[in-house]
Amino acid sequence: MRILHTSDWHLGKYLENQSRIEEQEKIIEDIIRVADEKEVDLVIIAGDIYDNSNPSARAEKLLYKSLKSLGKAGERVVVVIAGNHDNPERLMASTPLAYEHGIILLGSPNSRASKGRVGKHEILDAGEGYMELKVNDEKIIILTLPYPSEQRLNEALGDISDEKELQKNYSEKVGQILSNISKKFRPDTINIAVSHIFVLGGETSDSERPLQVGGGLTVDGNKLSIGAQYIALGHLHKPQRINNKEVKAYYSGSPLQYSKSEIGYSKCVYIIDVKAGEEAKLEEVLLKNRKPIEIWRCDGIDEAIDMCEKNKDRDVWAYLEIKTDEALGQSKIKDIKKIKPDILSITPIFEEVEKDDEELEALKEKNIIELFREFYMKEKKIEPTEEFMALFTEIAGEE
Repeated sequence: MRILHTSDWHLGKYLENQSRIEEQEKIIEDIIRVADEKEVDLVIIAGDIYDNSNPSARAEKLLYKSLKSLGKAGERVVVVIAGNHDNPERLMASTPLAYEHGIILLGSPNSRASKGRVGKHEILDAGEGYMELKVNDEKIIILTLPYPSEQRLNEALGDISDEKELQKNYSEKVGQILSNISKKFRPDTINIAVSHIFVLGGETSDSERPLQVGGGLTVDGNKLSIGAQYIALGHLHKPQRINNKEVKAYYSGSPLQYSKSEIGYSKCVYIIDVKAGEEAKLEEVLLKNRKPIEIWRCDGIDEAIDMCEKNKDRDVWAYLEIKTDEALGQSKIKDIKKIKPDILSITPIFEEVEKDDEELEALKEKNIIELFREFYMKEKKIEPTEEFMALFTEIAGEE
């Protein structure tokens, strides 16, 4: 059986108030193309389907359209689980219509698929956290653990003030769940698992929402030693294998760069070839970086404008950092963004200069309005508007 593993689509996500939906439409088309070209039998999407629990109509429409295309009129099975960004009930709302297209949606740890036809294939057995399918005359058992928060597990795991105890309790609980349902594995079936969890030791980025303040909701890698031939994980945005070489457990990562901390990350899907009783074979298929995120560092305004002119026709998002000895006026910022609208932010970089005694004396001679203006420009990196200064003057009681 051939399986495609992807995750963390984050449909509807914004970057510095800029929508990524058009990029998402294109990258999902690429994923569908890979599934078709590789003649995939089963697609797994390991959580964080949406970027928030109340997705836009356009994000929902994109998901339904994408799943229908992946399902290929029921010829292919698509298994989708919820992540920490998803609303489990909302994700599963289309379940009555999904089965005929080969799509299985699971929102919570206790969610169960329904036995019977799923597209042109069949769910032979199902219960909380597992299902056995017959796909193209091959039998596969899939353990499913959508994001297991304390609430979704429906139990308190310990005093949150005791982070070490919370982490131990949570890791033990998740390990216990996986161990219990892994008893469903059989020698005559393909045996895999899918979950949306943070395994200790994984490399994170800025765009992943923490699973718990302080990092308490993490799972020890040895809890995944459950006899699965492959474990498809979601949550971390960098493609990577977990730090347990005895287990074939991988994060597929997000299909797009979702923050500047992801600059340099390659994006991919995994193709897994597996047969009952044999070791799974893994292939990494790289995805095209359709609109990369870049940081442009410039020495002065003129160099920044020149950089924007040279790159105005490139389809990239850019963070612009400008070395300067003065605050950037609103007119300069508008000029730069007019040349390159995809500038996400413009940050002046001021060289720190030690103040001598004369400078300190000069500071004492300045009034509160002048001092506030300088403070604002240092902190915000831009000149305050006249309306803002007028308001401050009124509050400060000075003319």
